[in-house]
Amino acid sequence: MLISYNWLKSYIPQIPPAEELAELITFHLCEIEGVEKLPSGDSIFDMKILPDRAHDLLSHQGIAREISSLLGIEFQLPVYKQPLNFLKTNLKINIEDSNTRRYMGRIVRGVKVGPSPAWMVTYLESVGQRSINNIVDATNIVLLDCGQPIHAFDLAKLDKEGIVVRNAKDGDSIELVGREKQTVKLKNTDMVITDGVNNLAIAGVKGGLSSGVTEGTQDILIEVANFDAVTVRKTARRLSLQTDASKRYENDLSPTLCDFAMKEITSLVFEMCEGASFEEVVDVYKNVPEVRKVIFSNDYISKMLGVIVPEKEIEKILKNYNYEYTKNRNTWEITVPPMRIDIQGAHDMIEEIGRVYGYDKVIPQIPKINKIYSDNPTWLKICEAKNRLVQDGYREVMTSVFADRGDLEIMASASDKSFLRTNIKDGLSKSYELNRLNAPLLNVNEVKIFEVGACFTKDGSAATKGFGEIKEVVNVCFADKKGITEMSLDKFVGDIILSESILEESSRQLINPNSFKMWSSYPFITRDIAVWVPEGTMPEVLIDIYKDFGTELLVGEPKLFDSFTKSGKTSFAYRLVFQAMDRTLTDEEINKIMSEITKKIVSMGFEVR
Repeated sequence: MLISYNWLKSYIPQIPPAEELAELITFHLCEIEGVEKLPSGDSIFDMKILPDRAHDLLSHQGIAREISSLLGIEFQLPVYKQPLNFLKTNLKINIEDSNTRRYMGRIVRGVKVGPSPAWMVTYLESVGQRSINNIVDATNIVLLDCGQPIHAFDLAKLDKEGIVVRNAKDGDSIELVGREKQTVKLKNTDMVITDGVNNLAIAGVKGGLSSGVTEGTQDILIEVANFDAVTVRKTARRLSLQTDASKRYENDLSPTLCDFAMKEITSLVFEMCEGASFEEVVDVYKNVPEVRKVIFSNDYISKMLGVIVPEKEIEKILKNYNYEYTKNRNTWEITVPPMRIDIQGAHDMIEEIGRVYGYDKVIPQIPKINKIYSDNPTWLKICEAKNRLVQDGYREVMTSVFADRGDLEIMASASDKSFLRTNIKDGLSKSYELNRLNAPLLNVNEVKIFEVGACFTKDGSAATKGFGEIKEVVNVCFADKKGITEMSLDKFVGDIILSESILEESSRQLINPNSFKMWSSYPFITRDIAVWVPEGTMPEVLIDIYKDFGTELLVGEPKLFDSFTKSGKTSFAYRLVFQAMDRTLTDEEINKIMSEITKKIVSMGFEVR
């Protein structure tokens, strides 16, 4: 949201300079995405307000109150001039849906629609809004100032002086206000504001063109309402109508905000339209929220934050934020302000205190582990089994314990993972095939893999027990030229003791870790090339040519897979593997590289078979 520094200053005369303010907000409130200095001398902050605070911070007053509380400096309450007398009204408001939590309406007669005052135009333009007319601008000013959306209807364009809020009918349509004409189709899940006959606006989203305020408007109906956040969000998303109003309703608003907004809009119209008459407010507010109270202790604060917050500091924070509270020894009971709908429990208050106190004051500590270490015989056996297999040239793989078919079906799972495996062979076979296909890329002549993992028996009790007593279900499986073999861990290795040499080797690997090199997810291409060279020629001569002309697309070492000598000449057959990190290679690219390699080989007097 764009926030004007000068606008904030009207509420906080002692506000710090813009640069200091940006740092304060970043550390204690929200992220500042940018600060723009205007030629007028104003500074505009682009603030990234998080959803949990959007209900009270998507406004200049909300930000100003927060700054005032953080710094402990005065916030000057706005003074709203009101008419001395309000006329009786015949306005009727009927709420026919359950998603309208509050609806306030006021009729103002004898308004004069025209240009807005200079200060209003300046404020609007500073935050990227254009001036339309004094009535519409006043509704936008209130929205940007206190965060409550407001709408004004031309009273003469209503079928009767009454409002009905209900769900739309499937197939209904409404033409919306805006620079370009736009008509949208409505569904029965959308809320609409009507006069009992015609659709006047999409509740919480946008007003209709037919009831909009124009230069000829004389009487207006001011709407200040509170709508269900989920309903507004669904309608706005479905119709692709993201407006300033819907953005605020989507993040939920306190119904209490309607009171402040009605006073402010009344004051603005009263000042701009001399001689206008104001009728009483009609307020439909059925389910008034209960007062929320939160209890927490000093010990709970220290435990959750990891730092002891002085009691005086807690009291200072509560006072600065205007929390009503009582204290009994080390326990606090606070009354949550109605505007702060994000404060629902003690954990929210702990976060509030920590944010204001400063998370930078929380000193990182290493967790204290009091558990006494004990040997796990099963784990030691697994480690020894893995070490022996790796020493014999095997590579470890890990396959999923879930399968798309089997005997042990589990509930609430994906269709391809709805069974538990009863053996390791199936998954290991798939892994073997995948590794065999990629053998050229790995420069290996054989695939030797193994897996240590859990299997589940057909007996339900044994399967359940396997989670706790892994010794009964862990198996060692490996694949080699002889095929897939599966055996019990106990049969594979007996009781073992972790030798000092293993510990020393593990320590050495930690001190001198291997570096990681990212692999490509794109397919590779292989090319075989056989070359006749004079007998006695070292194969490194050809390897150097392949590396020099293979470009960066040549991966791994050229693999010699065949050689023989005949009639004073030796044939060396190599397999070259090409792969790119950012794309799928084409035959044309590789053919060009192989052509350059062939030219170099021929130029040296060798013969390509």
